[in-house]
Amino acid sequence: MEKPVYRILDANFNRTREALRVMEEYCRFVLNDPVLSGRAKQLRHELSFIIAELDANQLLCCRDSHQDVGRELRVEGQMKRATLEDCFTAAAKRSSEALRMLAEAGQAINPALYDRFERLRFETYSLEKDISLAMYGVLRFRNVRLYVLITVQPESDKAKIYDLASACIDGGADCLQLRCKGMTDKDVLNLAGPFVEICRRSSIISIINDRPDIAILSGADGVHLGQDDLSVESVRRLQPRPLIVGRSTHNFRQLTEAMNETCDYIALGPVFATATKPHESIAGLDYVRQAIGVLKDNRVGHVAIGGIGLDNIEQVLALGVKAAAVCSAVCESSNPAKVCIDLKQLIQSYRMEQ
Repeated sequence: MEKPVYRILDANFNRTREALRVMEEYCRFVLNDPVLSGRAKQLRHELSFIIAELDANQLLCCRDSHQDVGRELRVEGQMKRATLEDCFTAAAKRSSEALRMLAEAGQAINPALYDRFERLRFETYSLEKDISLAMYGVLRFRNVRLYVLITVQPESDKAKIYDLASACIDGGADCLQLRCKGMTDKDVLNLAGPFVEICRRSSIISIINDRPDIAILSGADGVHLGQDDLSVESVRRLQPRPLIVGRSTHNFRQLTEAMNETCDYIALGPVFATATKPHESIAGLDYVRQAIGVLKDNRVGHVAIGGIGLDNIEQVLALGVKAAAVCSAVCESSNPAKVCIDLKQLIQSYRMEQ
């Protein structure tokens, strides 16, 4: 009976180790996340430490790859790996399944192995969750180029707000943020519902400014947080589904703090003076230039914000900015769709040159 047990342990040890390596490489090369990559690597090494306590020669002697009846087994409809995300998902499921088998079979050799393998299995579940959440926001925001902020006051015509959102979408906006000022919670939620639905119908990202509760209740794709808002960690605890979470930054201290949070993108600005926030100090082009250098190899996305329009967006794009947020330039225009089209063309032309 001992040989089959060692064959099972050997096969599932290799299966788990390989799967954790796939997860590690996904975090390292796709998400560019050293923390998540390090956690996968640590689990892989802990697994090896446990297996090292068994007789390595016996494990190898019991291996019989050529005679393994499972070697040629194929299941109809078996998962195909069309993307690296598929590879990650398959690896995560494979690792937990193999760890369960290691726990069950391992106790036949040493009862103490059960608890140790089970601990690794639950840590793998947690890692899968954290990687999946990071993957959701990062990958969804990665394709954002034109980000439009729509500000609403109590006296604003709500029908015109929806028309404006539709015009921005027609003009090529990739993400719309709803920014409500001086309104009751009830009115904000009533406004947010149809706003989110307009975005959803066109597969455009919808973001609610400042209010994770409204974002969650309205079904928005995400929330944007200012410096005085809730922590990203707190928002993650509230979310009943994955949310894209952004954070505003105005200097390097705030940038560093935002990078240490689990946010999906960081707003850099104000780049220029803006009527939307006239009392806010200008961060300027120098801050954006230096921040882009720091964020270049980081998983976190970015968007330049503050006073950006057709007359100055090229100064911002020349710094290597991938996404630009605009407000007044579009929302105060008589033809917001046309302004969005022109802005998007400029952004895309710079992206093609890089």
